[in-house]
Amino acid sequence: MCIGIPMRVVESRGPVLVGEGRGAREVLDAMLVGEQSVGTWVLAHRGCAVRVLTEEEAQQTNSALDALGAVLAGASNVDQYFADLVEREDRALMPKVEGTP
Repeated sequence: MCIGIPMRVVESRGPVLVGEGRGAREVLDAMLVGEQSVGTWVLAHRGCAVRVLTEEEAQQTNSALDALGAVLAGASNVDQYFADLVEREDRALMPKVEGTP
């Protein structure tokens, strides 16, 4: 399985970025995303910035990674990590259950 990690750019050196995220600092190849400003969030994978993220996307991805860590540690309920989905009332995405509107 391949997992990208959200990292906030702390240094920008043209085609090379330095990012920090989830307790790590990493030098990233920026060829796929171009030069980015300090403070920008990127999705990092295997030493490359592969996508620019909004702050909300970075927070949601970090929450999902926290949930994965919790499950691996034995947690059975991870709803707290997905509050944006648990509280959503978008019924179009939910399967139809017989006897419900």
